[in-house]
Amino acid sequence: MLSINIICVGKLKENYLKEAINEYSKRLSRFCNLNITEIADEKLPEKINTSIINEIKQKESRKILDVLKKDSYKICLDLKGKEFTSENFSKKIQDISLNQSSSITFIIGGTLGLSNELIQACNDSICFSKMTFPHQLIRVFLLEQIFRAFKISNNETYHW
Repeated sequence: MLSINIICVGKLKENYLKEAINEYSKRLSRFCNLNITEIADEKLPEKINTSIINEIKQKESRKILDVLKKDSYKICLDLKGKEFTSENFSKKIQDISLNQSSSITFIIGGTLGLSNELIQACNDSICFSKMTFPHQLIRVFLLEQIFRAFKISNNETYHW
């Protein structure tokens, strides 16, 4: 069975997001082994500049690299990444699982994003939207799209 790993910076605080994550985790259990790893985020100082931003992104990205499985196909979520339709995302997951790896790791950065080093260490990068969303909410979006991808690839109905 395919392993789907999600590494994300920061902890979920809102109960409604935790409930959504739990619901999609249950739904996905028939399609894959799902593992979610939360990495502690760095505290943002009151005054911030480019140097501090890069330092924080580096620290958070190093923590992610420390837990990243080397044999997993790595996909980071990045504003400069490729945008997919749900059908194309489904095909992408299916192609990776059939031809490249039995493990896919999605990486969601913190408030400031990911370091260039981490982005380059990934096999792919995807973008859900050019709009900005809280990284906690993107977890729910990602899980929903992974669930939708499995439903599509199994020719099962889902809300279109």
